[in-house]
Amino acid sequence: MTQSLIIAVPSKGRLEEKSAEIFEQAGMKPRRAGARGYTGKLAGFDSVEISYLSAGEIAARLRDGSVHFGITGEDLLREEVPDLESSIQLVTPLGFGHADVVVAVPNGWVDVATMADLAEVASDFRAQNGRLMRVATKYIHLTTDYFAAHNVQDIQIVSSFGATEGAPASGAAELIVDITSTGATLAANDLRVPDDGVILKSQANLAASLTADWSPEARQAAKRILARLDAYQTAGKIKQVTFFSTGAGVSARRRIKLGERENIARRYDAKPISHSTQSNIEAASDTFLVPEKDLQEFVDEWMEVGEYTQAIVTTPDFYFEKRNEMFEKLAGALA
Repeated sequence: MTQSLIIAVPSKGRLEEKSAEIFEQAGMKPRRAGARGYTGKLAGFDSVEISYLSAGEIAARLRDGSVHFGITGEDLLREEVPDLESSIQLVTPLGFGHADVVVAVPNGWVDVATMADLAEVASDFRAQNGRLMRVATKYIHLTTDYFAAHNVQDIQIVSSFGATEGAPASGAAELIVDITSTGATLAANDLRVPDDGVILKSQANLAASLTADWSPEARQAAKRILARLDAYQTAGKIKQVTFFSTGAGVSARRRIKLGERENIARRYDAKPISHSTQSNIEAASDTFLVPEKDLQEFVDEWMEVGEYTQAIVTTPDFYFEKRNEMFEKLAGALA
């Protein structure tokens, strides 16, 4: 029986591990059909099939609509699908698989600090050598578009099928466009990135095919999956903070002006969950959801203004909201 929704995930390596991890942490554990199987299921979703493919093939399958969702790098998507916006939607970045697609030139090119400098050097190179400057890369489309946007004209793009970073040293090319995570490999090959030489800051994305057959069953499964992922991702960025005080004088200390309370909460984008003052036992408490990046500042200010003596911080597993913005965006693109 044909499944109503197909999710393509990388078949091996760290991308497979991280893809499985994020689904499992979102309460949707993948179950692969054997250690080397090419199909699987998603826990809690009888109508969903997982297809294990190479990262490059995932981009192609999203483009032709034979899968509904796919997890792969944005670099591969933008390279393999030049008209990306018309056929694929980037639903959400997943926080792993970080790498940059960059232009890299030899360290000895001391006069090349920017792409504008590179354009001048390429022009001079052609005049002096009677041929175009060669750029070795696996990213043909990204390179062509980026160099054209920076008016670098006197270059010839040559396909790289091996270790691209070694092309200048071997004489196969004068410079390269390649992917890098730390820059260590470039440095080891005596290469560096111009100031404006980062073409794309890539990471793994959950992407949706706009050309797939989105049946009502597929849309319903997608809605549930995206609600789970969004709730998990949002929960990872917030903290739940409960302030409390007990003892004589609590009721008096809790007389914070309403306007002042609202201003503090608004400044830190803190969402109030509960507030209580129990005069009979001299106790008071406030609970908020706060962005993790603002946690310490908010705690310090709220404890001072409210004269609280303790605060407990916890991390929610999920944070669901009535609106499912990820799905709304996808549904709008499919309409």
